[in-house]
Amino acid sequence: MRLRALLETGTLGLRLLGGERELDRTVRGVMTTDLRDPSRYLSGGELVLTGLAWRRGPEDSERFVRILVQAGVAGLAAGEAELGSVPEDLVAACARHRLPLFAVDEEVAFAVITEHVVRQVSGERAGDLAAVVDRHRRLMTSGPSGGGPEVVLDLLGSDLDLRAWVLSPTGRRIAGSGRDGAGPGLPASVCASLAGEHLAATRGGRRGPHRLLAQGATYSLFPIRSGGDRPAAGAGRGAARPRDVRETVLSDWLLAVEADAGDWPAERLDLLHGVTQLIAVERDRRDAARTVRRRLAQEVLELVQAGAPPAEVAARLRVAAPVLLPGLGSAPHWQVVVGRVEWDGAGIEGGPVAQALLEEILVDPRADSTEPSDRIAVAHTGDEAIALVPLPPVAESEGEGGSEGTVAGIHADELLAAVDEPLSRGLDGDGRLTMGFSAAVHSAEGLRGALEEARHARRVAAARAGRVCAAGHHELASHVLLLPFVPDDVRRAFTARLLDPLHDYDRRHRAELIPTLEAFLDCDGSWTRCAARLHLHVNTLRYRVGRIEQLTGRDLARLEDKLDFFLALRMS
Repeated sequence: MRLRALLETGTLGLRLLGGERELDRTVRGVMTTDLRDPSRYLSGGELVLTGLAWRRGPEDSERFVRILVQAGVAGLAAGEAELGSVPEDLVAACARHRLPLFAVDEEVAFAVITEHVVRQVSGERAGDLAAVVDRHRRLMTSGPSGGGPEVVLDLLGSDLDLRAWVLSPTGRRIAGSGRDGAGPGLPASVCASLAGEHLAATRGGRRGPHRLLAQGATYSLFPIRSGGDRPAAGAGRGAARPRDVRETVLSDWLLAVEADAGDWPAERLDLLHGVTQLIAVERDRRDAARTVRRRLAQEVLELVQAGAPPAEVAARLRVAAPVLLPGLGSAPHWQVVVGRVEWDGAGIEGGPVAQALLEEILVDPRADSTEPSDRIAVAHTGDEAIALVPLPPVAESEGEGGSEGTVAGIHADELLAAVDEPLSRGLDGDGRLTMGFSAAVHSAEGLRGALEEARHARRVAAARAGRVCAAGHHELASHVLLLPFVPDDVRRAFTARLLDPLHDYDRRHRAELIPTLEAFLDCDGSWTRCAARLHLHVNTLRYRVGRIEQLTGRDLARLEDKLDFFLALRMS
């Protein structure tokens, strides 16, 4: 705002005493002071209000005015309550230094002037920033020239003195203050608390912005909605049904601002909502960039699950290398992660939700934590999502005795500790996330086994209590760990030799020999416990076991034969 606008506002009680030619100066703030030297508190462009308590004699006016001019203030307003009128020596000093001077009527409180200036300056700065945000939105919509969300967050800091961060639903910092060492950052514990509050508020149907006090500071949380006009997962083309909040709550970003937005004017709230819409454009762009990786993952996993020859899988991975492995090389190790999201009594397909969630939480451990990984590729089928995580091979010199060394993948326990708090609040009592992590495998030949290993680990996690559970390959029993890596042709031949005769007999006679065999082995060969479980007479159980032995040529009294049947059932 201009000094002239203050003079024209009659309610402020200002009277111009000098500096009429300087009234077009811009006022950027206001400061009230009676210090003899207030320079340390001035940054330039202020309207200085003073009650003249600093003046002991005429010589003080020259010194005080010279300090103000050197600090670059816009003007000086002196109150008349203390001395009855503004001293002539102050008027003369301001004239010599071309500093506009106003007299403030003694009936007008400095607080009235301060409030008016702050309101006008803040509104103008917000309006200017809104125009910049609008221009930036158009730039980002038409292409990547806008510079990403960091540019707009920098504007919030420089123009409105607002520290702000873009956070993922797990609390990962995506952009904002303290990024790349620029200014103080946001502690990871605060990030997790903010993300958890955002998820809980969204699940509870509360409208944003949400407010939270964390470590002595107040934060306001603004949801960032992305893809709001896309049809829900599994809906037909043109479907218009509203998306269930559970389909997006675990993938939407949020904007956290270090301020209490409860008393903000509507204009500033509108500005922040415009910022969230701008960031949503960037989010949609990143999602679109993942489309190619998702398709590649789907193709590779379909080959693996269909039992395609390893050479064919390896060839597909080589084609995918430029997309999945930028700067990583063409011969990585691989880790498979399986995730499943399930909702109690809800007809929501959990696969897309789990897919978006794995893409978020499986950040490359070697990358900057504020940057999403460009290497992880995630596919989904039904309620299950499957991630292919390429890991760089270890140099031979790093291994013992010139060997290849050990590849460190993503560890279930470490990941769970980072995401458990916010995601548990987002699942809100009616959802579960379970994850399983395979060991690293060094080639395409091992992917089939790694996939089954990750699925076994996820089932181990699913047997635990809690809303967010994960298990790694090291938690699997020894036989579960070995079975996934048995070649498919060996598995089929082994199970067919032992179990096909029993399946055929059951189909012809409905004798339930397979369920009987499973129960017998589960009861460690105890006749009485097995008969009680199956609600059979012991003699009937003995007849069925005898028939099993007759059809297969095996003896269930021998440990070796029991073990063979046990493994065959696990591989079938």
